[in-house]
Amino acid sequence: MRLLTLCLALWLLPGLALSQSLDDLVARLPLGDYADRAAVVDQIGRTGDPRAAAVLEALLDRALEQRNVDGRVVRVTGGRGAQTATDVLTGEDLGPVASRSTTAIRVNNGLRRSIRTALGMLTLADPDPSRRRAAAEAALRTPDAEQIDALTDAMAAEDDPGIRQALSWAHAAAVLASDAPVADRMAAVETLSSAPALTVQSALNPYREAADPALAQAVSRALDAAASRQAVWAQAQTLWFGVSLGSVLLLAAIGLAITFGVMGVINLAHGELVMLGAYTTYAVQEAIRTQAPHLFGWSLAIAVPLAFVLVGAVGVAIERGIVRHLYGRPLETLLATWGVSLILQQAVRTLFGPTNREVGTPDWMSGAWQLGEMTLTGSRLAIVIFALAVFAGLLVVMRHSAFGLQMRAVTQNRAMAANLGIRTGRVDALTFGLGAGIAGLAGVALSQIDNVSPNLGQGYIIDSFLVVVFGGVGNLWGTLAAAMGLGIANKVLEPWAGAVLGKILILIFIILFIQKRPRGLFPQRGRAAEG
Repeated sequence: MRLLTLCLALWLLPGLALSQSLDDLVARLPLGDYADRAAVVDQIGRTGDPRAAAVLEALLDRALEQRNVDGRVVRVTGGRGAQTATDVLTGEDLGPVASRSTTAIRVNNGLRRSIRTALGMLTLADPDPSRRRAAAEAALRTPDAEQIDALTDAMAAEDDPGIRQALSWAHAAAVLASDAPVADRMAAVETLSSAPALTVQSALNPYREAADPALAQAVSRALDAAASRQAVWAQAQTLWFGVSLGSVLLLAAIGLAITFGVMGVINLAHGELVMLGAYTTYAVQEAIRTQAPHLFGWSLAIAVPLAFVLVGAVGVAIERGIVRHLYGRPLETLLATWGVSLILQQAVRTLFGPTNREVGTPDWMSGAWQLGEMTLTGSRLAIVIFALAVFAGLLVVMRHSAFGLQMRAVTQNRAMAANLGIRTGRVDALTFGLGAGIAGLAGVALSQIDNVSPNLGQGYIIDSFLVVVFGGVGNLWGTLAAAMGLGIANKVLEPWAGAVLGKILILIFIILFIQKRPRGLFPQRGRAAEG
């Protein structure tokens, strides 16, 4: 009788369970009705015990049952006739479950809601910051008035400023979803108005037609401010996409600015030289995967000098074997380099096959960062930095090295340079090789954002010529300005004109511009420019 009285007291006074262990609380789950069970679930969620999540998830899945023989709560799994029991707290295998030997612990919709709230409370106290942040974001997406106390406790205990901010937004959304006084709900709207624009819109849109006029007006003001802020950041995101595309065009065109702009050679094989750089990256990664997987993070650092040297050597071979015999005959040079491009494409198809090849992204280039309300991806940011580094390095070579001085001398007056003892043939070969090597570097970068296939270079050869001609033949600063200008113009035109029509409009603009300024934005003296 005393035991029965004690059980009845625990059933009627769930608040006494505050000081109980998780084991005691689990033993109380079968007692009482759904409301009593919800109170026990709430206490389980407040224990902070790492085993509590498994208990609540099993209850949510309707897998918890009570053994009739001893009242023990177990997790039952398996189909009919082959069910087995495990201890829900320890995972101990308790063997097969005989028919009618257990009683299911039932749940209804209200109890399921309590279980999810308790699971959220457990995750909000998780030692892992990423899980706490995910729990706060989940609470913000699905606001629940029953989570207000849990979110308040989590904010008080949180040390990370970013997670605390996410918790405050989730708390505000929960208050807004409750029957709290209008003043509290308006304060919640004020708190949510500082969230990212998309978050503000998803959280406040349901309250745009709120019954209280003051609350509806506050929600409307917050939504209008979020829309304005979103428009500004959308423009910033568009500009970033344009800079990103411009860096790709710069990498693809800067080598051509040397071979076409400085030497006056129309090299239709330039795209295939870019493609060779991408395949060099693929080959390096394949070798690392099979021989030294721990070096994969360094694969691009290894591929960069190899691509520059190997593709540069191919460029020297093309100049020495074909191009040097065709100086002054642009149409024949065009046909010859087009033939070289076909040969290179077929050679790659024979060696690597016609299908796309996978090139991995090292961990340090993965992920993304938020700048305000715009996203910067690691791979794109790395390519922008790499493109500017290549540009700066080429400027140093051209302006502050003996080779750069000789290159400019041959460009401006070949006969005078030869009379001064400069070996013009050697300078031509090395210049062509430098342009080809930079094309190889472009291939390394493009392997991270485009398909590595024999046709990789074909998508960039036309844009590369447009950049060089628009910027000014042989002028590196003009190439930079043209690449960034065309990249931004493409991204600005795309939303309202479409990708294809946007390119057509840009082509028309360049044609009209060249009619007025045939030598481009920044004209330079040289064989190509003067011709």
